Amino acid sequence: MDTTPTTGSGARAGRREWLGLAVLALPTMLLALDFSVLFLALPHLSADLAPDGAQQLWIMDIYGFMIAGFLVTMGTLGDRIGRRRLLTIGAVAFAGASVLAAYSTSAEMLIATRALLGIAGATLMPSTLSLITTMFTDGKQRAAAIGVWMACFMGGTAIGPVLGGALLQWFWWGSVFLMGVPVMVLLVATAPVLLPEHRDPASGKLDLASVALSLAAILPVIFGLKEIAKDGFAIVPLVAVVAGVVFGVLFVRRQRELNHPLMEVSLFANRAFSGALGIMLLGVLTVGGSTLLFAMYLQDVQGMSPLAAGLWMLPHTAAQMIGVVLATMLVRTIRPAYVIAGGLVIAVVGFLIVSQVSATGGVTLAVVGLSIAFFGGAPIAGLGVDLIVSSAPSEKAGSASSISETNIEFGMALGVAVMGSIGAAVYRSRMADIPLPADADDAGNTLTAAAAAAAKLPDEAGASLVAAAREAFTSGFGTAAAVCAGIAAVVAVLAVTLLRHIPAAGAAEAATAESGAGEKATADEATNLEASSP
Repeated sequence: MDTTPTTGSGARAGRREWLGLAVLALPTMLLALDFSVLFLALPHLSADLAPDGAQQLWIMDIYGFMIAGFLVTMGTLGDRIGRRRLLTIGAVAFAGASVLAAYSTSAEMLIATRALLGIAGATLMPSTLSLITTMFTDGKQRAAAIGVWMACFMGGTAIGPVLGGALLQWFWWGSVFLMGVPVMVLLVATAPVLLPEHRDPASGKLDLASVALSLAAILPVIFGLKEIAKDGFAIVPLVAVVAGVVFGVLFVRRQRELNHPLMEVSLFANRAFSGALGIMLLGVLTVGGSTLLFAMYLQDVQGMSPLAAGLWMLPHTAAQMIGVVLATMLVRTIRPAYVIAGGLVIAVVGFLIVSQVSATGGVTLAVVGLSIAFFGGAPIAGLGVDLIVSSAPSEKAGSASSISETNIEFGMALGVAVMGSIGAAVYRSRMADIPLPADADDAGNTLTAAAAAAAKLPDEAGASLVAAAREAFTSGFGTAAAVCAGIAAVVAVLAVTLLRHIPAAGAAEAATAESGAGEKATADEATNLEASSP
């Protein structure tokens, strides 16, 4: 099998395609924004709907669970019924679910509507990416378009807390959900004009058993990783992860037996496809883990409000967006493997800076270090997605897109679990050396528990306990950052090893153009010979 992505020259996109990209970028930003905006709204809606602790967790998590679980199904469904058609259906469903969520009258209703939002969101993400690959067949333009798409996703994650805070300053908690309605109305109105329709004519029927197996594989693993990150290793999350892996094996076996599988497992035989997936998984792992710990550092160690913490997180997100755009420019003349590896060397430096952060006055150093790290890691995001989707046949772009995005979901969840566990282990180790009051045993487990215990102690003893807990947490944050630096270094080597055969976009297009010119010359010569023969 040819392992080189289809980065060759195609018809260059015009004004219609770039306007279409703008339309596709808006829902992408909105979906990412919906992941983070609810952190600020939760206290407000809790006062109104009075959810219990378990319901609060489901309100927060069900959206991401549904997106992760249905990405594979929806990506392949788009190949079957048409990507623009699925995108339009998903936009209508997302707008309707947003209105229902905004005006929910109970915690149960909000959980249900958030689940609907997740399912609708799963139709939008692979549809937007696969349509981009259809609209932009020129290698350079496709890389730039995917870079814009990825930058919008990152931007949505960053501005979620800021925009949410502004809305909650003036309106009720439901306003954060209504942001999506005008965006989806615009998408539905302009899609028939600006977006092409594309489907796989030989896709066959949707296998419902495969849908069930994919959900049974993905959802338990995501759930288990989140629970491990939150509460540490326990029997229930470990059983969930193992069960998910078992169902995953059954899912893959079934796909190999079907003439029209839900997931094209044959894509993994492509060296560029599987290599880019693995590299992106590890790269996203460092992003997910460091982002979580940094957010906790700002709020629990530095005592910032969620809105202030969101503002301090804007610089490293902006650096990441700049890195994505720059990478799509560099790849025109430099092989993707070297762009990714070079960026990761920069990321190593950034993470090592973060590893030196202290509990007092370390915000600036943390922001600078993470900005450097995220700038260096940005090529993985932009170029990785392009390598994955361009390695697949055009009729399987939806399936490839959904695999790419599911991979990102797993990477984020794995990063949160792994780095959260490392931070928690270092915290417990450091706090084990500190004598704790008899009624403050939980203080040795989490910083939140330490703060709660300190509030019950005399002023001097409480302040001493909080200071020690903050130092212990910061030590865990620094250790996790050092581990991220090590992972980035390993991924840099893997990128050069696995992806160095892929040419720069400009070189690939030149080779394609030369090949085309040669074929034309041969054809012209044959025509001339035929014309001159008696």
